[in-house]
Amino acid sequence: LLDFLDQHPFSFTSLIQRSLEFAVSYVFTDAGEGIVFERFIVQCMNLIKMIVKNYAYKPSKNIEDSSPETLEAHKIKTAFFTYPTLMEICRRLVTHYFLLTNEELTMWEEDPEGFTVEETGGDSWKYSLRPCTEVLFIDIFHEYNQTLTPVLLEMVHGLQGSTNVEDTNAILIKDAVYNAVGLAAYELFDSVDFDQWFKNQLLAELQVSHNRYKPIRRRVIWLIGQWISVKFKSDLRPMLYEAIRNLLQDQDLVVSISNVLITHLFYDFEFRTDQFLPYLESMFTLLFQLLQEVTECDTKMHVLHVLSCVIERVNMQIRPYVGCLVQYLPLLWKQSEEHNMLRCAILTTLIHLVQGLGTDSKNLYPFLLPVIQLSTDVSQPPHVYLLEDGLELWLVTLENSPCLTPELLRIFQNMSALLELSSENLKNCFKIINAYIFLSSSEFLQMYAAGLCRSFCELLEDITTEGQVQVLKVVENVLKVNPVLGPQMFQPLLPSVFRGIIDGERYPVVMSTYLGIMGRVLLQNASFFSLFLSQMACELGQELDQILSNMIEMWVDRMDNITQPERRKLSALALLSLLPSLNSVIQDKFCGIINISVEGLHDVMTEDPETGTYKDCMLMSYFEEPKVTEDEEPPTEQDKRKKMV
Repeated sequence: LLDFLDQHPFSFTSLIQRSLEFAVSYVFTDAGEGIVFERFIVQCMNLIKMIVKNYAYKPSKNIEDSSPETLEAHKIKTAFFTYPTLMEICRRLVTHYFLLTNEELTMWEEDPEGFTVEETGGDSWKYSLRPCTEVLFIDIFHEYNQTLTPVLLEMVHGLQGSTNVEDTNAILIKDAVYNAVGLAAYELFDSVDFDQWFKNQLLAELQVSHNRYKPIRRRVIWLIGQWISVKFKSDLRPMLYEAIRNLLQDQDLVVSISNVLITHLFYDFEFRTDQFLPYLESMFTLLFQLLQEVTECDTKMHVLHVLSCVIERVNMQIRPYVGCLVQYLPLLWKQSEEHNMLRCAILTTLIHLVQGLGTDSKNLYPFLLPVIQLSTDVSQPPHVYLLEDGLELWLVTLENSPCLTPELLRIFQNMSALLELSSENLKNCFKIINAYIFLSSSEFLQMYAAGLCRSFCELLEDITTEGQVQVLKVVENVLKVNPVLGPQMFQPLLPSVFRGIIDGERYPVVMSTYLGIMGRVLLQNASFFSLFLSQMACELGQELDQILSNMIEMWVDRMDNITQPERRKLSALALLSLLPSLNSVIQDKFCGIINISVEGLHDVMTEDPETGTYKDCMLMSYFEEPKVTEDEEPPTEQDKRKKMV
């Protein structure tokens, strides 16, 4: 029946009324008492949900645009879902199906971690009762929110103040109603003053420490997590931090608290570091203690995720507090040999740690570098899970490294196999290669230039245009930092670049990069360029003057392909460097070269408002220290190295 509804909604129209009557009577009235069972209830709820949510049964905003079949189905739905029917469905969902069962309470008591992990992981909503009831509630509330909002608000008003800890049923009802308010947070935006409710009631409920009140404490924390990115005043954050700090010693609440913190730290646009800093030390310490105490792999991942978010948000201000975590992570890595997803969480934490520690991350190398080595080695089975995060960690390690160590250099042996993979990780591979070039080009290139050049030649034969540009940008960076040896090391790549220029490469972005590479060779290593030109003349079987003429002509003609001012300036300077020559070919091209040079000047010259004179906006002072505002991240070591180059 569900498949028929899914595949042929209009053919199902004549069955809508009877299907709804059947499902609702068994699941939401006394008719099902004593005869229904879980799988049957789940299927009935899925049937109601699919009818309520079916796009084929929803008329367009402009009724005339809707088909007669849609209007007919919508009419049947509207006639069935009257106010009394909707009210009964909503009440039963909340006060019957949302209630925690004795079995669930016992499971939570015996294994709090296992229970929360199972609950948050759960099966698909299609097959498991609790997720299924929650999804049905969300869909019905969304569809009929004007009718159901007053019903839910009436339930909330009946629960003011804290509940008697001896009254288990009242506690379970309150847990269920709070669950409903959390699930419907977006629909209730205009109807609930959450800030007042938090101050006047929810905060007090978090402070009730009785063991039997545990479900409410957990539910209130979860509820705040649902509302924090919907409607929660910035001024109330410190009160929330205080409450969370007091609850962090309770292992039973660890997943709920983790989810709130992740939502807040990661998705809340109103997060303010200054409000969080007074609680940073105590929260970080308590979270670290939890990380050691919890035993479930999923719970450890939750806590690590929170720690990562905290480190990412406060950045360098985390430094005084991470010593304990730094000492513990190697042990956790060893223990998690069989748990690749936990190892992924450790890698993410390490990424944020390295960014927070900056150059101090060098002290982590004895642990960090073997982790990167394993995660990015495609001959090791775990790379399937760890590669993406491993590459990210490798990159941030290089970006924050004060100098190149022999161990850091050795890891690059993993790269050739990674380039052969040609996967979606290629972009990060190129970033890593660039980071090595800026870190220590001579040591790095002496060891790996030949292999890298071979890999690039193979890649360029079978790669997208964007991929070609990425490869060529690496070569360009090599020429930037090492203009003497760079052209010799990557000479096998240069003929295809030269041919691309004189043949008039049709992709502007590729042509721009070709001209950037040739411009650097011509400007910074004129003797190599002369030898290279002779080599190309032999290869192409043409006169040297002829190919020089073709190159300059195409260069001048395609100057507009170059959009970046620094590349335009480079091209102008490169061609100007030819003018002192007495070669008649170059003298013939004098006008074209001067034209593009004047264009280049227009691109880079700006008027100095103080002196009224013009100056080159691309010249930077050696001693200028970039001003970093509070919201900006301070420059990494790599940013400084790039600036020096």
